[in-house]
This record gives sequence, structure tokens and C-alpha cells, in this order.
Amino acid sequence: MRRFLALLPLALLVACSPSSPPPEQKPPAPKAAAASTPDNAELGSPQWYEWVDDRLHITDDGHGPDRGSSEWNSAVQHKLGQEAPQSPLGSPQWQQAVDALLRTRPAM
Repeated sequence: MRRFLALLPLALLVACSPSSPPPEQKPPAPKAAAASTPDNAELGSPQWYEWVDDRLHITDDGHGPDRGSSEWNSAVQHKLGQEAPQSPLGSPQWQQAVDALLRTRPAM
């Protein structure tokens, strides 16, 4: 009887343990490319302008200023508010500052 009582916890442990390990969970897939940073897009390229536009919602269903125009650059500057770069609008320095800022801030 003592042997039975001594082995009872071990028997319960074996009976209650899972027979196989749980399946590995994969991380969720990243969102579509339009919402992600264009790692290979060159500053000032159409892909870069599209990414900035998508992040800041400058155009609405194709309505709005042409991407890269002075009006569009002003809209980007306005959307960035106090964080907006102080370089001349549309300059390579301004594009680089906008890019760096949008890569570090959450999407709007």
C-alpha cells in the first residue's frame, strides 16, 4: 500500500503531462508595403513620396497636390507641425530630415 501511495503522484504527473510539445507560434506577418518603410526607396523617388504621403495622409483618394510639388511639401511641413525640419522645403536635407522623423514616429 505504501508503494502505491508513493507512486500515485508520479502516475498523476505522467498522466496529466502533454504527449507532445505545443506547436511553435510564428510572429504575425508585417503589414502591406504601403504602410512599411521603403528601405530601398531613394529619397525623392516616387516610392518615397508615396510612403510619406501614406504616412501623413496628404492626398485623399488621389485629390490633393502633386507629390513633391511645393504645395505638397508645404502640406508635409504643416502635418509634421513643431517637429518639421527647418531646412528649405523639398531640399535633400529636408527630405532626409522628414525621412528620419517618419521612421521614428508612429504612423498617423
